[in-house]
Amino acid sequence: MIKTKELLKNSLFFAIAMWLSSRLVIVIAMLLIAPLLPTPPNGIAATFSWNVFSAWDSIWYQIIATFGYGYTNEYGQSAVAFFPLFPLLVHLIMSLGLPFEVAGVLLNNLAFLAALIVLYFWVEENYGTHAARWATATLAWCPYSVYGTVIYTEGLFLLFTTAALRAFEKQQYLSVAFWGALSTATRSPGMALIPAFLFASLKERRGMKAYISSLAVGLGVLIYSLYCQIKFSDALAFVHAQKGWRSSAGFDLQGWWYNLMLTVIGPGNAQSGHIQDPLHPILFTFSIVSGCLLWYFRSKLSSTKLILGFYLLNLILWLLGGDPYIKILLVFGGIYFLWLSRNKIPLAAVVYGFCSFLLILNIGNTLSVERYAYGIVSLSVGFGLLLARYPRWGYAIMSFFAILIATFAIRFSQDLWLA
Repeated sequence: MIKTKELLKNSLFFAIAMWLSSRLVIVIAMLLIAPLLPTPPNGIAATFSWNVFSAWDSIWYQIIATFGYGYTNEYGQSAVAFFPLFPLLVHLIMSLGLPFEVAGVLLNNLAFLAALIVLYFWVEENYGTHAARWATATLAWCPYSVYGTVIYTEGLFLLFTTAALRAFEKQQYLSVAFWGALSTATRSPGMALIPAFLFASLKERRGMKAYISSLAVGLGVLIYSLYCQIKFSDALAFVHAQKGWRSSAGFDLQGWWYNLMLTVIGPGNAQSGHIQDPLHPILFTFSIVSGCLLWYFRSKLSSTKLILGFYLLNLILWLLGGDPYIKILLVFGGIYFLWLSRNKIPLAAVVYGFCSFLLILNIGNTLSVERYAYGIVSLSVGFGLLLARYPRWGYAIMSFFAILIATFAIRFSQDLWLA
């Protein structure tokens, strides 16, 4: 009994337990539940195979890992838009005789596990065990952590950015340069680390080593740019190839407005341009008003009733708004939450979060923005601190996450767009 209690208190064990339990839900949903469901109109039938872990961007990584890079022209979709480290590592694992699907799943899952472990120790060092547990649980159970299991770069990117931020706090500048460069070789949003580290170095009056290591973070993208220049005579080929997915950069006001209308008045009304079905906006208004009343009278309600009330209202809003609601909540709610947490989490993590959101809001469309927001580890740190103070809220939120994570896993296995 004593050994069991000691094991439960073990930091490494908790991170592994969060990873394993959340991955089990995803795997069961994808391999056991999804194949029993009817084929969706715009998707495919899920099967009990490794193929359920490969869809959308996974196909591009398979092309790169198997055949290498290609670049057609700056207006068409091209593999060069995807950064090299993930497919390179998958290729190395494939050289051991494993097929692409197995290699990709293995790499992403192990990297995601390592990211959870690094996050746990980073938060525990600064804020204690309770905050570390909630931060780890948030990152593991957030529904978009599905992308830490399927063949995507989320696991690798979270590992490198978290390790770089932790190393910066510990003033381990060689590690900052190493992990930061790996992050920018994995995905372009890793570049947000550079202004974050430079600003924190200036604000905290760190030495020259801090500035040099901050700039060294860009080595990943610099080396990839050099490769593009040598192979395609275009150092910015990965930038030009983005036109295959979006016509221009900048804030997509029309796209965000449409997502808001989908949430507030419903798809049918938003597509028609006027209110045909009043039920959706009535239910949405009722939910918002009820939430305001719950908050106003919160002192007169027990904590259990308050949590249950907000839980049910959030569930209703999700059923009404679907993906657009989650998208708006995670991006704009994330920005607001980061601002509220700015004095509680490390300065570099705060600036990194805001720089990342600035990139997200200026990519030219609203596709995948919720997945990119999930990749900002600063939010998990802040959420861990919040839920450590209000654990009852945490249990309610994690139960809601468990519902979403299973739903998202099924959708991905059916080749339905997720993020």
